[in-house]
Amino acid sequence: MSARRDEDRPPGGDPPPGGKRSSGGNRPSGGNRPPAYGDGRKVRLRLSELRRTPRRDWALRFAFGAGVSALAGVVSVLAGPRAGGLFLAFPAILLASVTLVAKEEGDRQAGQDVGGATFGALGLIGFAVVVAFTATVWPLWLSLALATLTWAALSLALYAALTRLCR
Repeated sequence: MSARRDEDRPPGGDPPPGGKRSSGGNRPSGGNRPPAYGDGRKVRLRLSELRRTPRRDWALRFAFGAGVSALAGVVSVLAGPRAGGLFLAFPAILLASVTLVAKEEGDRQAGQDVGGATFGALGLIGFAVVVAFTATVWPLWLSLALATLTWAALSLALYAALTRLCR
């Protein structure tokens, strides 16, 4: 179990014993609920955090993802590529990651990870639409480049929109 970091603390410090605040409002009090979007914290990229994850956890995530991909291959051989493709849409890494994050860093952080994965998955819809309309008429590298930009822009725009709505 890791120590609680300052950025994980709710604004105003730790809640009093019992986990409830007297400030009212619609913020969740106590418990392990994920924070509302737009709680004022900034999204940051810290590569040094990658070293905190034990190698065993990385291996578990990799093995789970590889197992689901292998299952998709077997299903493709037995039932055809359409059925196998459905298994490739399965978010293999997310299940293993969220379980480990919840165990190591708490439900709040796991909830934030699921929220980020949701925005990424919604952005993949934009990726798929762009590839579907451009892959046969444009060079493949251009189609995939535009699809990747669409994924990133759509995911970030959805995050920004929800963050603003929840303020």
